[in-house]
Amino acid sequence: MISVFILLLGAATPILFAALGELVAERAGVLNLGVEGMMVGGALAGFAAAHATGSPALGFAVAALAGAALSMLFAMMTQYLLSNQVATGLALTLFGLGLTAMFGKPYEGVKAPAMMAGPLGLNWMIWLGLAMVPVVWWFLVRTRPGLILRAVGENHDAAHGLGYPVRAMRIAALAFGGAMAGMGGAYISIATVLQWTEGMTAGAGWIALAIVVFAQWNPWGVLAGAWLFGGVTVLQLRLQAAGVAVPVQFLAMAPYLATILVLVLISARQKFGRSGGGAAPGSLGRPFHALR
Repeated sequence: MISVFILLLGAATPILFAALGELVAERAGVLNLGVEGMMVGGALAGFAAAHATGSPALGFAVAALAGAALSMLFAMMTQYLLSNQVATGLALTLFGLGLTAMFGKPYEGVKAPAMMAGPLGLNWMIWLGLAMVPVVWWFLVRTRPGLILRAVGENHDAAHGLGYPVRAMRIAALAFGGAMAGMGGAYISIATVLQWTEGMTAGAGWIALAIVVFAQWNPWGVLAGAWLFGGVTVLQLRLQAAGVAVPVQFLAMAPYLATILVLVLISARQKFGRSGGGAAPGSLGRPFHALR
């Protein structure tokens, strides 16, 4: 039972990192559909750094920088050039996938350096992911910068009228989101798969985006959603190992089908006025025009 729970935590960790980062960005009013591209960019950059130095910790640091750098491309396009956030996010994902496919060839078949185990046999990145949940909650709910960030996401015009730096807050939120996505991607290449494979994130960024909606923009809900996804993933792997007479393609689809089902149920509850939780930030996805 304990081993299954450890597997669940490992499967949930990359999603947890990426979803927490995207939650902060969306709380600031920015919809970044480029999470998948930032994750795969972090996966390659982190793996390359860890392989070159023999230090997984340095690999995760480089992955965070790579994810933040990619997020700054998105920030420049959407916050200064006022490009469409949905189209720009999709372009960022395609850019990240193409860039890593080109530069990742020399690392195919190379093993990642071993990670040190932390308390209770869990690696330190699992503990960091769990610790980030209350940290993000505390920042958003208990700190002045967090309240300003939420105000920017709810009504950027009113926040600007009060003198809050709307664009700076959104860029900072995007940088944090990119760094978290990069570390989530690096977890897959360094701690899970233990090697680089083209397109190895396999839709994890899209799952992270869905989990933010499932969580109704609450960090604790993100944790629950990541654990749900992790549990379905572990169940899928256990059924495959047990030789259950179900086509492997259907088992591989299980985590994504579960996510879609949850989103459909949430949409149905909201349609009939029984959302039971928070709504999306009021300015989410809307471009900000500074009038003065």
